[in-house]
Amino acid sequence: MTRFDVIVVGAGSAGCAIAARLSEDPAVRVLLLEAGGSPRALPIRVPAAWPFASAMPRFGWGFQTEPEVATGGRRLDMPRGRLLGGTSSINGMMYTRGHAADYDGWAVDGLEGWSYREVLPYFRRSESNWRGEGAFHGGSGPVHVVRNAVSQPLYARMIAGGNALGYGETDDFNGAVQEGFGTPDFTITSRGERESGATGYLGTAKGRSNLTIWTQTRALRVLHAEGRAQGVEVLRDGTRTIVGAGEVVLSGGAFNSPQLLMLSGIGPAEALRNHGIEVAADLPAVGRNLHDHPMVVMGFAAARPLGFESRLRFDRLAGAALRWMAGGGGLLSEAPLAAQGFVRVQDESTRPDTQLQLTTGSPNSRPWFPGVRKPNPDTFLVTALQLQPYGRGEVSLRSADPLAGPAIRLGLLEDARDRRFAHDMIAFVRRFFATDPVRELVAEELFPGAAVTAPEALDGFLAQTFLTGQHPVGSCAMGADPASSVVDAALLVHGIDGLRVADASVMPRIVSGNTSAPAMMIGEKCADMILGRESARPEPTSAATFEGENA
Repeated sequence: MTRFDVIVVGAGSAGCAIAARLSEDPAVRVLLLEAGGSPRALPIRVPAAWPFASAMPRFGWGFQTEPEVATGGRRLDMPRGRLLGGTSSINGMMYTRGHAADYDGWAVDGLEGWSYREVLPYFRRSESNWRGEGAFHGGSGPVHVVRNAVSQPLYARMIAGGNALGYGETDDFNGAVQEGFGTPDFTITSRGERESGATGYLGTAKGRSNLTIWTQTRALRVLHAEGRAQGVEVLRDGTRTIVGAGEVVLSGGAFNSPQLLMLSGIGPAEALRNHGIEVAADLPAVGRNLHDHPMVVMGFAAARPLGFESRLRFDRLAGAALRWMAGGGGLLSEAPLAAQGFVRVQDESTRPDTQLQLTTGSPNSRPWFPGVRKPNPDTFLVTALQLQPYGRGEVSLRSADPLAGPAIRLGLLEDARDRRFAHDMIAFVRRFFATDPVRELVAEELFPGAAVTAPEALDGFLAQTFLTGQHPVGSCAMGADPASSVVDAALLVHGIDGLRVADASVMPRIVSGNTSAPAMMIGEKCADMILGRESARPEPTSAATFEGENA
């Protein structure tokens, strides 16, 4: 039987970080398993193509939710990457860590080592930020982080609109103050290509003799005996194979990690027995606590050309493609984001409760050329994400077949507080577009439409259109109590030695922002814990002061 010191299941944001950092020690033999293949296809590499990449079946798992009760029985697509880099190879590349209070809240709940001061060094270690080395950022890490190009006249209007509502300009959403309007950072290389966990962490690491990477390999179950993980059964080249390990780390994400635990006999005992699975550890929290950022999408017709649709003229797109292939830069290396805001839509909130993304362009944007196809009218597309939702869902087994996908239920809008919050987000967006600096740019509200104001009408709109930010977390939550959590603060599964979970599923509560950068941080920290390294030194108070401490 082939044997490794550590098997990492899943080559996503966290898994790539773990495998790369562990293999820096030549004495540690690491196997990284990935169900998908290479991330070198053009739709993956070109930043502007990310909406197409995330929708392509060959790059994803094809997950859908069960019919959501409060959204008219709709099944929501939940794109998750099935290739090296995982979802970091198909997502929108936004680099956002969340708020310091997110992590401090975990620490207050007893998760020692997870306060923001204690995780900040892992964020810094992971990145090579365009700002260079500093109190909040790293300058020599594996993942390149750049500033997004913006249309300055339009950006200035967005900032002025925020000013009119009492918000200042924030030049770094991952710095001292998250609240305000500005432009976010993105994980894009200096050549203008997507940077993912695979390109960042594995670019150098894959050449190490002690790191083995198996793609197109499906993990079927974790093998364990007498309360300790022994290895993984995999399906590779059509053959079931057992691979031994001193330690196993699950990094499959919020859907795959709990499913693999349950297939391995670790989870809610009654549910496992109903599927004929022998119970190794009765952990009722496996698959529970699933949540995501609820998202409202609104559209506004522009009163005058904004410049985005004109750039989609076929000959201009062809020129942009040639420029990208010749060395990067230009339209294909950018995101069509006018601005981003972290704001408070409810008076009782003590920190930002909503993330706004203001985009030029619409789902109907497409190439055009005079005499062949007319351009679409310029449009503002606004997404508003509730940063700290109340509702919870779950991941459960459909069957004991490891090749069958899990059942996913988000429970969107089932909590009345989330419905009220969605109404408040819509009201805030309307106030923003009614400010003097922004109002003259807008011809009309396209959806839900200015006449849709009654609570019942808003609920109808939400039932038809409500989505999530595609940031699922929480289904293998950290905690001290095995009755309500899956892993402890060291990411070790309760009751099973030598088995850890390290990905976004371990977050007990979702962070206030995108989740790829936090997943990389979790991977960095997990590698240190496996190697028995002293935790990275927390930042001293004098080096980094956070919003909420003195702001």
